[in-house]
Amino acid sequence: MADKQKKIYVAGHRGMVGSAIVNQLNAAGFQNIVVRTHAELDLTNQAAVREFMQQQKPDQVILAAAKVGGIHANNVYPAEFIYQNLMVEANVIHQSWAIGCTSLLFLGSSCIYPKLASQPMTESALLTGTLEATNEPYAIAKIAGIKLCESYNRQYGTDYRSVMPTNLYGQNDNFHLENSHVIPAMIRKFHDAKTTPSATVTLWGTGRAMREFLHVDDMAAACLHVINLSKEVYQSSTEPMLSHLNVGTGEDVTIRELAETIQKVVGFKGEIVWDSDKPDGSPRKLMDASKLKSLNWKPQIGLVDGLTNTYHWFLDHQSEFKAQ
Repeated sequence: MADKQKKIYVAGHRGMVGSAIVNQLNAAGFQNIVVRTHAELDLTNQAAVREFMQQQKPDQVILAAAKVGGIHANNVYPAEFIYQNLMVEANVIHQSWAIGCTSLLFLGSSCIYPKLASQPMTESALLTGTLEATNEPYAIAKIAGIKLCESYNRQYGTDYRSVMPTNLYGQNDNFHLENSHVIPAMIRKFHDAKTTPSATVTLWGTGRAMREFLHVDDMAAACLHVINLSKEVYQSSTEPMLSHLNVGTGEDVTIRELAETIQKVVGFKGEIVWDSDKPDGSPRKLMDASKLKSLNWKPQIGLVDGLTNTYHWFLDHQSEFKAQ
């Protein structure tokens, strides 16, 4: 049985994934969860992170903090994306080792894989090809985080693990009209068209591209499952220099199918117009999560239920997004 008194530091607890992890830790009865806001602790500040870790000495660290954004933000601020993410990872991982904390979970991203990786993408696709140019700095930083964990494991015998999620959605997502990802953007567009009202909603591309989506509560559950695996089980399922695990559903849908599902969930009765002059992006991005499923984890939240829950959360918090 897990020690409910152990001190767990969750970095990035206000983000979509970090907040879901904290909620599940609380629900499971863990009573010693440590969190800090960015105003309280700047994770890019080496001295501040050293002081914090020396004072708190957590037994376990979950590194969900990151600078994230869509294509536009990645293109405009590449230096910020690579610098801030590298600094956060280096500071938190190194200072975890420095205080003798041997248990850490690092959260990455599916963008670590080559742009033209074979589908579905297996863990072994890492570093086998050229990255997608629009988010290369972010991807490089996330790859570095994996390699930091592996290097400390190899040299110091720590038990630092990495998980790579597919596209996530759910409560605490970003519903900004310009800067959000596909699911929150569609929810916002369909809702605004329903309440305006408008007869049409225009979406980018042809709708033929395929994408995989995982609810954030499933991702949080996967994180806790992975970090609680025995060291022997985790190591037997990975390799010293290929130690990350994919997290996904193993199923994808077309963007058109996704849009029609969200249309029904929101209750928009009008027409969807596809602007085929706009890009579709990669034709397919599907994760191979068979390794994690072999370790007795599988997602529990279907897409329709997950979208319904997300829309209800948006309705409860829509006043926060009206000015965006």
